[in-house]
Amino acid sequence: IQSMKALFLTFHGFHATNGISKKIHYQVRALEANGVETHLCYLSETQGIKYRMLDQEILADYGGGIKGKLYKRFEFNSVFRYIIKKQIDLVYIRSDHNANPFTIRLVRKIKKAGIHVVMEIPTYPYDQEYVLSKRKIQLLIDKCFRQQLAKHLDQIITFSNYKTIFGTSTLQISNGIDFNDIPVKQEANNTSQEIHLIGVAEIHYWHGFDRLLKGLANYYIHSPQYKVYFHIIGDFFNPGEREEYMSIIKENHLDPYVILHGRQAGQMLDLLFELCDFGIGSLGRHRSGITNIKTLKNREYAARGIPFIYSEIDEDFENMPYIMKIPANEEAVDIKQILNFYNQLHITPLELRNSIRHLSWNNQMKKVLDEMQKKDKINPNNNNIANFATLYTNKFIPNKEKWPH
Repeated sequence: IQSMKALFLTFHGFHATNGISKKIHYQVRALEANGVETHLCYLSETQGIKYRMLDQEILADYGGGIKGKLYKRFEFNSVFRYIIKKQIDLVYIRSDHNANPFTIRLVRKIKKAGIHVVMEIPTYPYDQEYVLSKRKIQLLIDKCFRQQLAKHLDQIITFSNYKTIFGTSTLQISNGIDFNDIPVKQEANNTSQEIHLIGVAEIHYWHGFDRLLKGLANYYIHSPQYKVYFHIIGDFFNPGEREEYMSIIKENHLDPYVILHGRQAGQMLDLLFELCDFGIGSLGRHRSGITNIKTLKNREYAARGIPFIYSEIDEDFENMPYIMKIPANEEAVDIKQILNFYNQLHITPLELRNSIRHLSWNNQMKKVLDEMQKKDKINPNNNNIANFATLYTNKFIPNKEKWPH
């Protein structure tokens, strides 16, 4: 692993408060912690101009308008030239459900050059995610080409239980945690008079937080003395979800008990976790056809040291004493059940966090590297990138000064 070089390829940009953005940077850091020189390729936009970036440098300037929008989706020659120039050994692609002739051509060329290429499909199956989406045409194109793209990959990385996806064998890993970046809750709060629940997400219909809101509505019908607050951290993916949540809140007079904080990161997010006692995971994954999944959210709650609830199957947590499972259906959450569950728990935040030490990103990304090393042992001639680089440089790209630096 020591001499390996990797390129982590994404098809979008980053936002400081976005969980996916954080996850990708954790994965890059984990590859580096495993001794791999790792470079990150992503998209960026400044004043309407679209760029493909390589670490902090501009790899390709696509301009603005329609041209920029098209080029950022279909231009991959700059990426391939960089891979050859830098003698990359492993290309780790994060799928954006964008199988098409251009991504197929890129992957085929990478494989032909003797370079390992794997693709992470963050959620599978994912077709149901497009039920309320405006990106249905993208899914249609992806459906036409994904089998073909998959057959050129070494493996598909999945957080599901599927042994094969699109006819290609999978490597099953878990979503991980960067323990350096997520502080543990400092102390348990006094919950004798009230409890604070927290749900962190870019809110989609499959998060099912509406089930919790309906549960709160049922709970407050009886004007209880004991108060339950729900802090929602994150933006709504579309206005429809926001309207649904707001109507439940208003109709049931939940305004004092449900606090919408919007996106939060850094110190503010840490303070909110200090205030809160119990995490709300996904309660509606069944809505998008998912049974087994290993979500980032569950891992962050555990790393923070708070117990939590969810409705899917997450094999890393199924037998843990600090998780509460509810059925994957449309019923309102029984708030009293949460209170009873919470009150019988006897675990400190640090003990809870320590139970998932094995889920560090360093450990999870090492599984990918180990798998690629196994392939090299089976096929020792696979590592022919240096020869290919020389051949490709001399024969096809005489004009080297135009290469990205």
